[in-house]
Amino acid sequence: MYEWNEAIQKMLDWIEENIGENPTLPKMSEQIGYSPYYCSVQFHKVCGMTIKRYISGRRLALAALELRDSNERIIDIAFKYGFSSQEALTRAFVTAFGCAPAAYRRNPVPVPLPVRKVVFFPEHYYELYKGGVKMSDITEAKVRVEFIPAHKYIGIWDDEAENYGSFWERHNCDEICGTIDSMSNVSDPIITCHTAGWSLKGGKRRYFYGMGMPADYSGTVPEGFEIRDIPAGYYLVFYHPPYDFLKDNGEVMGRVERLAWNYDISEYGGGKYIWNDNAPCYQRHYPEGIGYEVLRPIKLK
Repeated sequence: MYEWNEAIQKMLDWIEENIGENPTLPKMSEQIGYSPYYCSVQFHKVCGMTIKRYISGRRLALAALELRDSNERIIDIAFKYGFSSQEALTRAFVTAFGCAPAAYRRNPVPVPLPVRKVVFFPEHYYELYKGGVKMSDITEAKVRVEFIPAHKYIGIWDDEAENYGSFWERHNCDEICGTIDSMSNVSDPIITCHTAGWSLKGGKRRYFYGMGMPADYSGTVPEGFEIRDIPAGYYLVFYHPPYDFLKDNGEVMGRVERLAWNYDISEYGGGKYIWNDNAPCYQRHYPEGIGYEVLRPIKLK
């Protein structure tokens, strides 16, 4: 049922690895084992855009990040990412972001960078391989304490969404994530880009998504986002170490969240602490990096 999601994901990964080497449809089709025509049709069906448009967008995004983060000449960046000239990069840049590359380099404002797509998820993997899926090194969720200094948070707080899935049903994932990616150079080192979480509204958890910023941040806040001051505080971190995202994601997240939301706070610190409902709960989800973590703020009674 999801064979093409898996095949297209292989194409997407191959594109990213070969983005500077003029990836072509025939070359990509060799990775999948289907004709170029059929790959093109299925790519458009799964991704909602042509292969040519996707590659152009990713080249533009990577060029923008290099403009922001390096001192390479604009003409060299243009050639590196497949543009025929500096003028060709400029035309594409102005059309997409409303400013020229040189202006963006001087003042890298938030822009919706075309993001790297993911179309093959754990639920697809399970449907394709159920009966043959073996969990790999799943452990029990654990808990530790972490101090997080004062910082700011720029994000979108949803008054109805309760989790990641319901949040993205109501918001444009590519636009929001692309804007966040464009601000990764100024994000907080602890509450990083794409750190999501929950806040309490009417006694219920409501989901938010965005990025932490240093406490002294005074730069641009993207349209549609809101900035909030988050005071320093202690958090109980409920976590599972790195794991196989496709095989184990649902089970790992379930174990961590069951422990987090049902934890008896009197078990920690001799009963001296209570939950701090005025601070946000954070979610760190980097399966192959740190694993999965839910952070709940605490305070002294």
